[in-house]
Amino acid sequence: MFKYRYDIPFAKDTTGFFLPWLIMLMVFLASLALTGAMGIDTLLSHWNRDISGSLTVQIIPPANQKQKTYDKTASNIETALILLKETHGVESARVLSKGELKKLLEPWLGKNAILDDLPIPQLIDVTLDEDKIVDLKKLAEKLEQHVQGATLDNHRVWLSKLIYLARSLEFLASSVVALVIFATSTTVVYATKSSLTIHKPVIEVLHLVGARDNYIAKQFAWRALLLGLMGGAAGIALAVPTAIAIGTLARRLEGGLVSEVGLNMTHWAIVCTVPIIAALLTMITARITVLRTLGRML
Repeated sequence: MFKYRYDIPFAKDTTGFFLPWLIMLMVFLASLALTGAMGIDTLLSHWNRDISGSLTVQIIPPANQKQKTYDKTASNIETALILLKETHGVESARVLSKGELKKLLEPWLGKNAILDDLPIPQLIDVTLDEDKIVDLKKLAEKLEQHVQGATLDNHRVWLSKLIYLARSLEFLASSVVALVIFATSTTVVYATKSSLTIHKPVIEVLHLVGARDNYIAKQFAWRALLLGLMGGAAGIALAVPTAIAIGTLARRLEGGLVSEVGLNMTHWAIVCTVPIIAALLTMITARITVLRTLGRML
């Protein structure tokens, strides 16, 4: 394929110098945008899986003396656990330990002894049965009625806002990919037309000796494919390390929101097809442009 014999002197064509660089940039941007879109989709799947079937009950300690506070809080927790276990659709309910609470607060308050002296609200992690429907409104009212300082958080408001933000970013990434495809096609069209103008005398001679438009279009198409593969290979070679570096930095963020961000082998295989798709798009666009232009030129 790379030793294809050309009847048109493309070696003297300066458009062949700029096109691989432009395609490299386009593949680089498209690969990063596609990686971001798939990473966001993976993150949304983890959020839905981890949060959609769970609830959190928060019990705020009463403002009394320390020992009475502990006793009252323990009594409230016990009452809440009984109510939760009696609720239809609740699969399990577990009180988070003090160590788990401190770990949740560390990203915001840091690791210090002041956490031991703070009246930290007690949290109960509730798992719901996916096959049963829980009346959340009735459960919240029951908890507020029988347990002082108890509130129910079903994560839906918080999760819906995060999903809206993630979907917006996902749409933005998809838009970038679409714009890159459009820009690549437009660039190839103009580069091909410029090349046709440069080689017009040679094309006229080829027509005189019996060459058809399809034959000439094939010459330009194979050249465009080669240039597309060269630029695409360079673009993906830059995009993959960049995406890995961004993913590594994201995983270092505290708070647990992006700890699950990552791509599997299928995702990386899709990303690696970007340069091939770009090269094929370049070839097809060049061929169509040549056929249409020759129909008007000659």
